[in-house]
Amino acid sequence: MTASLLLLTGVALLVAFGLWLVFYNFPQLTILFGLIALALAFTLRPRLGRLDPTVDVLSRDRAPTLFALVDQVTAAIGAPTPHIIAVDETVGAYTTSIGIRRRRVLCLGLPLWAVLQRQQRVALLGHELGHFVNGDLRRGLLTQPAYTMLGTTADLIRPVDTVNGGIAEMIVAVAQSIAARTLYVLHLLLVWTGQRDAQRAEYLADELAASTAGSTAVADLMDTLLAAETIDMVIRREARAGRGLANWRTALAEARTATTQLPLLRQLSIRDETSLFASHPPTGLRARMATTRPHHEPTVTLTAAHAEQIDIELTKHYQRLQRNLSME
Repeated sequence: MTASLLLLTGVALLVAFGLWLVFYNFPQLTILFGLIALALAFTLRPRLGRLDPTVDVLSRDRAPTLFALVDQVTAAIGAPTPHIIAVDETVGAYTTSIGIRRRRVLCLGLPLWAVLQRQQRVALLGHELGHFVNGDLRRGLLTQPAYTMLGTTADLIRPVDTVNGGIAEMIVAVAQSIAARTLYVLHLLLVWTGQRDAQRAEYLADELAASTAGSTAVADLMDTLLAAETIDMVIRREARAGRGLANWRTALAEARTATTQLPLLRQLSIRDETSLFASHPPTGLRARMATTRPHHEPTVTLTAAHAEQIDIELTKHYQRLQRNLSME
C-alpha cells in the first residue's frame, strides 16, 4: 500500500507538471513536453481491468441451478455475490474485479469443471469466491500500482538497439539501461513482497473452501489440480475422437487409476512449484495443509441431481468446447 501510494503520488505530480507545461504562458514550445508528460502519466495509470472477450457470460435464467449453488457458497463463507459468472476453455478458474465500479467476476474453466466430483465443485467455488473476503492484495485497486508501475516504466525507458549510433547515443543508451535495470530490480522486489501475501491469501481461500465443502473435498481438489496436464490431454483426445462429457470423465478416471504415485506427485509439485515469485503455493503443500489443519465437515452439499442439472444447463457450452478442441 505504501509503495502504491507513493507511485500514485508520483503519477499525480507528473499530471500536474504536464498540465503546467501545457498551459504556462500558452502557447509555447513547452506544450510538447507537457503532452509527453501527460502521455507518460496516462501510460502509468492504474488499470481497472476489463472482461476477457473470450469468456462466455452465463445468465441466471439459463443457469439457475449453478447460480443457486454460487449463492449457497457465498452465503456460507460471507462473500458478496459475483456480478458476472462466466465460463472459458481453460483447465482452471479465477475471480477478479473489473471496471470503475469494481464488478466482481467468477470464471470457471469448463474442462476442469466438467471432470470435478460434486464436492470438489463446491470446494472450487469456495476457494475462488473466498478471494473476495480473504484480503487478497491482488484484488485491491490501490495495491495494483506496486505490481505493475515500475515494470511498465522500465519497459518504457529500456534502450532500443540502433545500427549506427554515435557517442552521444551510446551514453544515453547506457543511462537508459542503468535506469531500466534499477527500476526492474525494484519491480521484482515489490512483486516478491506482494507474492508472499498472495500465497497466504491462497491458503486462506483454501480454508474457506474447506469450511464450505469439507476438508476432504479440498484435498481431493488439490490432487485433481496436480493432474491438470492429464486433464487437458485426455479431454483434447476425447474431443478429437468425437466423444462428449460422459466419455471425458470415464477416460480421465481410467487415466488417474493408472497413476498410483500420488504422494510422489505431491512431493514433486513442492519441488517444482516453489518460488519466491509464484502467486500460488505448491499444490502439494496446499493438499498437506487441507489434511493437517482441523477437519471440516461440509456445510454446502451438491446433490447428484443438482450436479446433473448444472451440466444440462452448460450443455451448449460443453458442445462448443468439444467442437473447438476437435478443430485444433
